[in-house]
Amino acid sequence: MTAAIERRFEAARAVVDDAARLALSMRPPPGGPVGTQKSAQDWLTEADGAVEAFISRRMAALFPDDGFQGEEEGATRSGSLRWVVDPIDGTSNFARGRNRWCVSLGLLEDDRPVAGIVCAPALGETYTGLVGKGAFLNGKPIKASPVNDTRSAMIEMGWSNRVPKPVFMEKIGAILDSGAMPRSGGSGALALTDVACGRLDAYIEIVINLWDVAGALPILAEAGAKVSPFLRDGGLTGGATILAVAPGIAEALSKAVQIPLI
Repeated sequence: MTAAIERRFEAARAVVDDAARLALSMRPPPGGPVGTQKSAQDWLTEADGAVEAFISRRMAALFPDDGFQGEEEGATRSGSLRWVVDPIDGTSNFARGRNRWCVSLGLLEDDRPVAGIVCAPALGETYTGLVGKGAFLNGKPIKASPVNDTRSAMIEMGWSNRVPKPVFMEKIGAILDSGAMPRSGGSGALALTDVACGRLDAYIEIVINLWDVAGALPILAEAGAKVSPFLRDGGLTGGATILAVAPGIAEALSKAVQIPLI
């Protein structure tokens, strides 16, 4: 791990903290959704654009030679080191004034995830991961669940309107047949960090984007979770499938849901 990456990681933590406070100040009150509905269950709020722009400006000022890619504006700068942000992951929750959403920022070095920060300010939680330095929740080390039997497992599966219903039902059926307990919480980034800290034993999403997972990937790796080859299988340029799973059930679950691991 180079000093340049460590320096960027420390700076990014402060930027994400400020961005998370901005997002929290813009969260609607509890109630019906506030925002624009782009498609079924796919929401856009004023905070999405504001938070992304805030992070983009700050990172450009700090590291002008780095690339930058956001969910809302796409790739706006290029560089061998690239920041990837999801300004509000879990927008459907955010739009209803709920707490389960986060700001996610990941750093890629030549398309390799090297650092990640996932901050859920309404929950008072910040996950961090730096390759070779460990994974942490609010500064305390975390690791993936020790569960080794799917009949004891809690597994979350994300839903997307880009996935045909039969495919979704097939995977959910496989989870149920394995004896696991299914969950769905509305934030892919937080589901992945839940796998990293052992609150979940696995997370599956058939079509998910780079900005949803970039912040969590280094955290998962440092926490000892097993992850499917998301980046290799199309995640760098479009939607792809991800499976993140505790090592003790990795082989069994991968076989059951037919998603290969690295």
